[in-house]
Amino acid sequence: MKLLFLACLSPKTGNHTTAERIRSHIESAGHTCELRDAAAFQSSAEVANLISGHPPFEGALAIHLFRAGSLLLDIQVPFGVIFGGTDINEDVKVEQKRVVMERVLLKARFAVAFTDKLKEEAKLFLLSQSCKIYVQPQGIQTEVSEKFCWTEFLRSSGLGVELMDELRVFLLVCGLRRVKDPLYLVDVFSEWHRENPLNVLVVIGPRIDPVFSVEVEAVVKKTAGVFLAGARSQRELHAAMKRCFAVVNSSVSEGMSAAILEAMDLGVPVLARDIPGNAAVVRHESTGLLYSSPQEFLHQSQRLLSDRELSERLVRNGKLYVEEHHSLGQERETYQRLVDTLLLAYGHSV
Repeated sequence: MKLLFLACLSPKTGNHTTAERIRSHIESAGHTCELRDAAAFQSSAEVANLISGHPPFEGALAIHLFRAGSLLLDIQVPFGVIFGGTDINEDVKVEQKRVVMERVLLKARFAVAFTDKLKEEAKLFLLSQSCKIYVQPQGIQTEVSEKFCWTEFLRSSGLGVELMDELRVFLLVCGLRRVKDPLYLVDVFSEWHRENPLNVLVVIGPRIDPVFSVEVEAVVKKTAGVFLAGARSQRELHAAMKRCFAVVNSSVSEGMSAAILEAMDLGVPVLARDIPGNAAVVRHESTGLLYSSPQEFLHQSQRLLSDRELSERLVRNGKLYVEEHHSLGQERETYQRLVDTLLLAYGHSV
C-alpha cells in the first residue's frame, strides 16, 4: 500500500522523531510510506491533488488533528490520525479549530491517542465515536553517540571550564516555542545558582518559533546559571541526557513527552511540570518528580540532590516503566494492524 504521511517536521523535534519511527514501522510491513511536512501545504486541495497523482496514494496518515489532519478533509482515500497533544489540549479551546478537528475525526477510519487521558479529552470535546480511538503509548528507543564529548558540549553552551566535573547540570529538553515554556524556571533557578554555582540549567533544543527564540536568547544571555545549547542529533542529545544530573520538562501542554521517557530509559531522574500529559507517564516519587510551580521545582530538585535513595528509586522504577509500557514492538504491531484496516477500506472503495 502507498501511504502519504503528514506531520509537523521541524528538524530535531519530538514530532519529527515520532513520525520517522512510525514510518519505519509501516514500511517494515512492506508498505510505501512517504513522509511530508504539513507546513509545506497551503490547503487540503493541494493534498487532494497530490493523493490523486500517478501512481496515486491509496491511504493517508496524519499526526495532529488540526495542523495535519485538516489537510486530509478533501481526499478520497481512507486515512487515520494520531493526536499530537496540543490539538486535544489547546486547539479544542478555539471553536473554529474544534469544528474542523471534529470533521477530521468523523471522517478518519481510526485515531490514535498516546494516553488514556488524551482519549478521554477527545471524547469530551469532540463528537467522536470512541470505538475508533485506540490508545498506543509511544515506543521508546535510545542510542547514545560514542563520539559525544561532555566537556565540549558544556563549553559550547557557554559554561566555563572551572569545576566542570563537579557541576550538577539540569537539562531542559525542548524546542523553543511558547507551549514548551522554557523561561518558566529561569528566575528561580538563577537565584538558586547564585547560592550554589554548581547547579546550572541548560536548555537544549531547536529554535522552532523564530520570534520567541530571540526572546529566550535575550533572557538567557543576561541570566546567571542558565545556558542555551543548540539542537543536537538524537544520538548526541541522548548522550547529553545520560551525562546530566536530571532531565527537566516545563511545558504548558504535552501529548506524551518523548524526552521524559527517553530520560527514564537512559537511567536519568526526571523533574516534570504537573500537567495531564506528564502526569500520565510520571508517577510522583515513583518514576519521577512532579512540580506545579517554580518554587516547588526548587524544592523537588533539592530533595533529589540530598536523597540518593530517592534518586536511585526513580531511576530504577522509570527504567522498568518504559520497558513495560513503551515497547517498540507493541507500537509496531499496532500501527501495522491499523494500516491493514486502511488497506481493507481502500480495497472496498475501488
